[in-house]
Amino acid sequence: MSHSKIYLSPPHMTGNEQKYIKEAFDSNWIAPVGRNIDLFEQDIAHYVGAKGAVAVSSGTAAIHLALSLLGVQKGDTVFCSSLTFVASANPILYQSAEPVLIDSEPETWNMSPQALERALLDAKNEGKLPKAIIVVHLYGQPAKMDEIMNMSEAYGVPVIEDAAESLGSTYGRQMTGSIGKFGVFSFNGNKIITTSGGGALVSDDLEALDRARFLATQARDPAIHYQHSQLGFNYRLSNILAGIGRAQMEVIEERVQKRKEVFSIYKRALSDYVYFQCNNQSEKSLCRENRWLTAFTFVESEEPLEIIEHLREENIEARPIWKPLHLQPLFEKYKYYSHSASENVSEEIFRSGLCLPSGSNLSKEDQGEVINALLKNLRKESFIEEIV
Repeated sequence: MSHSKIYLSPPHMTGNEQKYIKEAFDSNWIAPVGRNIDLFEQDIAHYVGAKGAVAVSSGTAAIHLALSLLGVQKGDTVFCSSLTFVASANPILYQSAEPVLIDSEPETWNMSPQALERALLDAKNEGKLPKAIIVVHLYGQPAKMDEIMNMSEAYGVPVIEDAAESLGSTYGRQMTGSIGKFGVFSFNGNKIITTSGGGALVSDDLEALDRARFLATQARDPAIHYQHSQLGFNYRLSNILAGIGRAQMEVIEERVQKRKEVFSIYKRALSDYVYFQCNNQSEKSLCRENRWLTAFTFVESEEPLEIIEHLREENIEARPIWKPLHLQPLFEKYKYYSHSASENVSEEIFRSGLCLPSGSNLSKEDQGEVINALLKNLRKESFIEEIV
C-alpha cells in the first residue's frame, strides 16, 4: 500500500477562509452575530434562488426550526423519507410528533410518489393529514418533485426539502431547497461545502424566517432585560464559521463540477458491474445532480460490508447506504409505507449499496487506487492506466 488514507468526503478548503475569519477577529464579532453571517445568508439565498436564509448550527437545527414554524406538536404526524440519515427525522421526535416513513422509488432512491399517495389517501380517510412532508434529496440526487409538489398542493400539506446533501443540484430550473415551503442545507465537514459545522434554513416566506431567527436565539423578547415568553433554541451560526462559509460559497460551482467529474470516471470504469443511483434521470427531467457521493448497488450478489472491509484494508474509506429509518430500533414502531405491496425499495438498496470516495479534492491517482481496489475485489481487470 503506497498511498495515504483516501477519505469518503473530506473538507476542501479554498485558502480564502482565513481572510473572512480574520475579518471576524479584527472586528471582534466572534459570536453568533456579525457581517459574515449576514453576507453568508445573502450568498446562500441568492445562489439557491430563495428570498431569504437563516444560518444555523446544523441542518438538523434547520429542520427543527421548520417543524416549529409549521406548528408541529404532540399528536401530529409528519411524513418523512425512510432512506436517509437519522437527522432528517429526529426533529419530528423533538416536537413529540409521530413520523410516518415513506419508502423510496427505484430510479432516484428518493421518496416514492406512489407510496406517498397511498399514505396521504389513508391519512385523509382517517381525518388526520400530516402537518408536513420531509423530502430528502439523497446523496445530491433530486427527488421527483413535480409529483410530490402536486400532492402537497392537492392535500394542503407543506413540503420541507431536506437538501442537506444536495446544494448545487437542480430540478428543472429550480435549485433543490427552493421548491418546497422550506429548504434545509447542511455545512458539516463532509458536505459539498463546509463551515466545519452548520446549516441553513431557506424560504420565500420572509416573515417565517424572521420568526426562525427569533426562535434560534432563545426566543428572547424585545425587552432590555432577559425576558422569554416562548420556548426557543440556541441555534445561530457563529460569525467565525460563517466566514468559512463565505469563502466556500465562492467556489460552490467548482465543487459541483469536480464531484460530477469524479462520478463520470467511476461510471466509465464500473458501469458493467454496478447500477449507479439514477443513471438517466438528468436526461429525462433536466436535473443536475451535484453527485455529493457516488452511490450504487451491485449487479451481482456482492456483500457490501465485506467489500467495505477489503477497501479499509487498502486504506480506503467507503460506506454502506443509509440504513432505512423503518429498520432502525428508534423508529421501528412507526407506520411505514412501502413502494408497493411487493417492493421495499429502500431495503433492497441498503442491502446491496455502497458509497465510494467522492471528495472534490480527490486526485485522479487516488481515484484510480479506489477503482483498482474495488475491481480487484470484484475479480475484474485493472482500470487505473486509463484515467491517470
